[in-house]
Amino acid sequence: MNLVTPDFGLLFWMVVIFGIVFFLLAKFGFPIITDMVDKRSAKIAKALQDADTIKAQMAQWKDEHARMLEETRREQTQMIREATDAKAKILADAKAQARSEADAIIANARLQIEAEKESALRDVRKEIALLSVEVAEKVLRHELQDTGSQRAFIESLVDEANEARLGS
Repeated sequence: MNLVTPDFGLLFWMVVIFGIVFFLLAKFGFPIITDMVDKRSAKIAKALQDADTIKAQMAQWKDEHARMLEETRREQTQMIREATDAKAKILADAKAQARSEADAIIANARLQIEAEKESALRDVRKEIALLSVEVAEKVLRHELQDTGSQRAFIESLVDEANEARLGS
């Protein structure tokens, strides 16, 4: 037996057995294998189609996410702007109220000061009048100690009263 060149009988039986195996595979094995390959190809095609669909959905979701994020940022900016405006308005209102209260307090204080000033002036005038009367009384007592000067003074007062009555 030569290993490099086989005998004709061996070659014949190898071809016959190969033909039988090929026939059995062609009749029973290949349809199953091709069916499995076709199913696998269909499954891969469906998976690729699903992947494309998912990819499109992901792109759509990404766009929607970006749109929602932008909308959220705009709303956040709007809310911050509104809060800032509200803060400024509250501060302005508080300042205006504080000014008006301060003006009212100042006006009230001025009125009180003016009233106290008038009261003090009245008191001073009263004191001056009392002092003037006391001084006049003392001066008159001193000057009118004798009866002759008292009579002269009374006559001058009567003459002045007559002139004042006649003049009016």
